Amino acid sequence: MKSIHSACTGTFTAVWLLAASLQPATAAGGPPDWRPEKPVEIVVPTAAGGENDRVARRIQQILQDRKLVTTPVVVVNREGGNQVLAVVRVTQHAPDPHFLLYSTATLFTNQIAGLTPLNFKDLTPIALLLLDSTTLTVKADSPMKTMRDLVDRLKADPKSVSFGTVARGGPNHLALSQAMRSAGIDPKGLKLVIFKTNAESMTAVMGGHIDVVASSVSAAFNNVQAGSLRMLAVAAAQRPTGPLAGVPTMAESGIEATGVSNWRCIFAPKGINAAQRTFWENAMAEVNQTADWRKDIDARNLVMKFLRGKDLETYLEETYKATRATMIDIGIGK
Repeated sequence: MKSIHSACTGTFTAVWLLAASLQPATAAGGPPDWRPEKPVEIVVPTAAGGENDRVARRIQQILQDRKLVTTPVVVVNREGGNQVLAVVRVTQHAPDPHFLLYSTATLFTNQIAGLTPLNFKDLTPIALLLLDSTTLTVKADSPMKTMRDLVDRLKADPKSVSFGTVARGGPNHLALSQAMRSAGIDPKGLKLVIFKTNAESMTAVMGGHIDVVASSVSAAFNNVQAGSLRMLAVAAAQRPTGPLAGVPTMAESGIEATGVSNWRCIFAPKGINAAQRTFWENAMAEVNQTADWRKDIDARNLVMKFLRGKDLETYLEETYKATRATMIDIGIGK
């Protein structure tokens, strides 16, 4: 009987150890598995039909088509308040992991400008997905052919060039300001015209009402491809690819303008647990690897840059500091 008991005990122990090894990891060995249990909202801070909405809906499509999320995924547009309303919606649902924010860099600038106390530390960073580099664009027949032409003209007369952009203190305005400071020009002295939309600013430069537009590459791309506008340079570490491969970086003219980044990130509410964060990080990593996503990014001349975890946290900290320094430099940071 003793030998039978020992055999049974040994068998039970072996089965128990095998079963334990197949269970989701616990707090001692890692977070347990988790999947969404109800509909998921991707909250977008701008109106339906715009570039941010389009990218968010591509993420929605990939999550559902590839069954990365098996519950419904909906895109909810919460435009208004200079993109603050979308942040408020997600933070109010903390710590519910079924809400995601598709965020732009206004998450930095709104807080630094004193428009809201909310900033990126009131959320859980999930993934950096892409960069939409800033570019300076002129009319196709403009006498300014290069960044040096622009800088020389400004040095001769700072008010001889008018710039258009969509938001004072927005990422494109800040990249312009950083570039001008690097070139030895006081960014506070620039002649700046603020427009409601990129479309309005593009129309204005094509009509000769302003000289230069500071915008994202994606906002200027169609008019540049049509031949009505021309890019002087991009504020990026590398030149664009495809049809914009001939556009130089500002660094090629000795101008630094890469500290302020026009990024797009996914955030979840603050307070979600480790398993929930890991699920969303993994899901966004899967999105980043799909051919559909990469094809879409390339077609829009966006820059793929995927970060998660500690790498993302470090990136956000460093970019926040550079953004704040530039905003204080031009007198709009608190």
